[in-house]
Formats: sequence, C-alpha cells, structure tokens
Amino acid sequence: MRVIIVDDDRLICDSLGIILGAEPDIDVVGIGTDGDAAVRLASEERPDVTLMDIQMPGCDGLSAAQKIIERDPTARIVFLTTFSDDEYIVRALALGARGYLIKQDVATIAPALRAVMAGQSVLEGEVLARVTQQGGAGGRAVDGEPASSAGDPFAALTEREREVAELIAEGLDNREIAGTAYLGEGTVRNHISSILAKLHLKNRTQIAIAYWRR
Repeated sequence: MRVIIVDDDRLICDSLGIILGAEPDIDVVGIGTDGDAAVRLASEERPDVTLMDIQMPGCDGLSAAQKIIERDPTARIVFLTTFSDDEYIVRALALGARGYLIKQDVATIAPALRAVMAGQSVLEGEVLARVTQQGGAGGRAVDGEPASSAGDPFAALTEREREVAELIAEGLDNREIAGTAYLGEGTVRNHISSILAKLHLKNRTQIAIAYWRR
C-alpha cells in the first residue's frame, strides 16, 4: 500500500517513515508537516492511506481530512494522535475517517493500516467493523458485544432519540444538539440516557460509533 504521513513533528514523521517503510507491503510515498501539505500530497500522490495527526498549526488534521474527502470520497484517512479524546473521535468518524490510533501504540499502526485496506475501520488499534461491498457493516461491536447482523438497533429508538443520536454522530455537543433540535439541554441529556440504555452502550462516543457502523 502507498502511504503518506503527516505530523507537525518532523522527528515523528521520519521515525514512522522508517518503521512503516521496513514493512514489505508498505511504501511511504510522502511526508508532510501540516494540513495543507496533507491536502497537497493526497492530490499529488493519490495514496492508499493518509496517516495524519489531528493537532497541527494552521490547517489541522480534521480540516485537512474534510478537504481531502470532499475531493475524493473514497480516500482512506487514519488519524494518529496523542489524545484519546471523545470529541475528536466522534468528529473523525463523522468526517468519514477509517481509523483513530494512539501514537504510543506504534506496534498497532501497520496492522491497522492493513485492516483499513481490507475494508475495516479501527479505533485505537481495535477493529470495529468490516465494510461489505454492499456498504453494510458487521463484525464485533463495542466492548466485545456481538453486533447484530439483522435489522437496525436504532429502530428501537423513538424518532427524537434517533435525531439526537444522529446529531451526536455528527459531532455536536449537548448545547448544539439542543439548539439544532429545539430541545432543552436537560431533555437532550434524558434522550442520551435513554439511547445508552436501549442500545446497551456506555457513552456518547459509543453512540457515534454504533451510528456510523449501521
């Protein structure tokens, strides 16, 4: 696979280039240090995977990913960051990123890239879903619970709860959901509690993951 690496720390870029370049099936075809470089390299090199940091000066990784995916909806973007932040994870998934990895777990990067090339999504090194040619999703659910292969678990939600779940998956916080759906923040919190109970999930990040795996 052809990979570009983008991180504002050049030492990290060079180190990852050496580590990944040593893999027999990975060819590092470009290195950049900001989001603008990521957009340019994605256009010039047409990589199979873009491995990119989120927090960078100027154009950050999320903004760059949005530009790349707008130009090429099939682009595979995997975020590599120091922060396991729920908001970042939700926004990354909403953008269409294929993975979210933590820099400390360097050994998981190459296997994660292979999983992405095989049509899977990865979160902090764990495979979340296998995307079929028909666009469905299967595989293992969050926290090891088996994923339902038939039906839509969100069908158990009320219309309002489905609306709130969709807004969570789009990366909105409670205040923004309240403003968008014309609800009080307390009502939003109540809907989220009900969604978590009905879907047997623990937090809003898992709601977003479950939504994008539908």
